[in-house]
Amino acid sequence: MAFQHGLSGLNASSKNLDVIGHNIANANTTGFKSSRAEFAEMVAASMGAGGGSNYGIGVEVAAVAQQFSQGNVTVTGNNLDVAINGNGFFKVQQPDGSAAYTRAGNFKLDKDGDLVTNGGAQVMGFRVDPATGLSTSEPQPLSFPTGAPIQAQQTSKITAVFNLDARAKDAVGKAAVVANPTATPPIAAQAAVPPTPASTYGTSINVYDSQGVATPVSLYFLKNGLNTWEVYTDLAAAEADLAKSAAAGAGTALTPTGSKGKIVFDENGKLTSGSPIKPTATPTANPNQGTAKPAVIPFPVTVDLSGATQFGSKFAVADLSQDGYASGDLTSINISNDGMVMASYSNGVTRAEAQVALANFRNPQGLLAVGGNNWVESFDSGPAVMGKPGDGNFGALRSGALEDSNVDLTAELVNMMTAQRAYQANAQTIKTQDQVMSTLVNLR
Repeated sequence: MAFQHGLSGLNASSKNLDVIGHNIANANTTGFKSSRAEFAEMVAASMGAGGGSNYGIGVEVAAVAQQFSQGNVTVTGNNLDVAINGNGFFKVQQPDGSAAYTRAGNFKLDKDGDLVTNGGAQVMGFRVDPATGLSTSEPQPLSFPTGAPIQAQQTSKITAVFNLDARAKDAVGKAAVVANPTATPPIAAQAAVPPTPASTYGTSINVYDSQGVATPVSLYFLKNGLNTWEVYTDLAAAEADLAKSAAAGAGTALTPTGSKGKIVFDENGKLTSGSPIKPTATPTANPNQGTAKPAVIPFPVTVDLSGATQFGSKFAVADLSQDGYASGDLTSINISNDGMVMASYSNGVTRAEAQVALANFRNPQGLLAVGGNNWVESFDSGPAVMGKPGDGNFGALRSGALEDSNVDLTAELVNMMTAQRAYQANAQTIKTQDQVMSTLVNLR
């Protein structure tokens, strides 16, 4: 049976060299996981009588086991490169519609706006609703609008953070006071304080109607009593109110008929009431809205003034923002470390469109390699469990980086020499057995 022993050894060593050669060939393959040949003894019988009647008849390759150890993470700087640091696989949908899994995160954006692998498989992820920030529970192929602009969003909210000068006089001004030393107490002469122009404390921001056409919304603030300011969105209305007070006589209190709201501060300059205000914005720059049908359609806007202060410094606007935007074309995509896919558009909007999904298995070594850096699930691996990067036992992502092959070239070269010696030794057993057989045949 020595021929059988040697032949089985040659076959096993040859398969071992195949595995080692495959590892070495993929030493620079992104996300590749090395394998090793695992051997098992073969015996003539597994249930024989005692006394050593069972004897070995050689060796066989019991399994080629994949080694899912972590590969080195190399920074590339490419926005669409992603490496997994820890457990998990990217889920992809192959061109035939079947699911596969990969550790190679060198993704691309194809002509249709799909996020794909080099093999054309679509990357799966959880879609994010830009309005709510909530993501879907089931992974879907990730696709982005490269062929058409995103729809415009009508403004619904303005946020204003500013400081009103605590040293400001009432906007209506003050009449001159004639000195009267005989009064009790004596009255000192005071010069007249002219009215404050309505535009002194004002700012403006563009908002967007439902078609994405910009319309300016202005805010004007008129001091009207102790720690109290009237808020106007129409300069003409503010000037009209000041003019009425002036016509009634210098020093007449402001009657805010055109005011959209009143904001009040405490003695420390903190806002106590008056926010938000809810004016309407009237489109003026959209040629599709005017005196002809359809008529101008104002839309409500909420103005958040909760960040306003009244301190003894100059009027200054620290922040003025709104949540609407015009339509815009996709300009770039970035994947962050938590897997969020951030899309930037030509209208200045940058928002989360999706989150890359990860899959994990109870027994990753049971996965079946199908080429192209892909694996598919099997009965031995168990079904895929989906999740988000960093949750539970799922690994974290590193954007702008790739996971290298986990092949140790030095170890593989040593293993190759060991396999070569084993091959030679098994060949020698066949040669020796042949010599023994020749000796027996030549007996006379």
